[in-house]
Amino acid sequence: MAERKIIQVGIVVRDIEKYLPNYAKHFHKGPWDIYDFAPPEMTDTTYMGKPSEWSARIALAWVGDRHVEIIQPLKGPNVYYDHLEKKGEGLHHIKEWVQDCRKEVERYRAMGIGVVQSGRLGDDEFYYLDTVPLLGFYLEVGNNGNIRKPDRQFTL
Repeated sequence: MAERKIIQVGIVVRDIEKYLPNYAKHFHKGPWDIYDFAPPEMTDTTYMGKPSEWSARIALAWVGDRHVEIIQPLKGPNVYYDHLEKKGEGLHHIKEWVQDCRKEVERYRAMGIGVVQSGRLGDDEFYYLDTVPLLGFYLEVGNNGNIRKPDRQFTL
């Protein structure tokens, strides 16, 4: 098996504006890149195996060589709303960089682990795997492709 590369920790909140100053204080003062992602910019979006037009507000900052991602769902259904309903705010996923996303998804499917949500943003593709029963959180696999410039930035 190839070397594993964890590149992101994802946290779900109800209100990014409320939490962003706290995350900036404790992890990285900034800049935090803030995006609103939704179709039609976000393509090939699925939820529970079916096409879905979900959306989210996301704040990203590099802390060392890892992303901290804060996610506020805007439109669902999606795995972010599911998480808030079942577990409340907090750790949602860990993301692993993979060179070939589809190959990695098939590897997990062969182990009985399916995709619960997916999509594309520019050159970036991502897949949330149904690992909550096994790990207590989702594993996201993605290629960490290029995306557009942020809508705005936040710095403490």
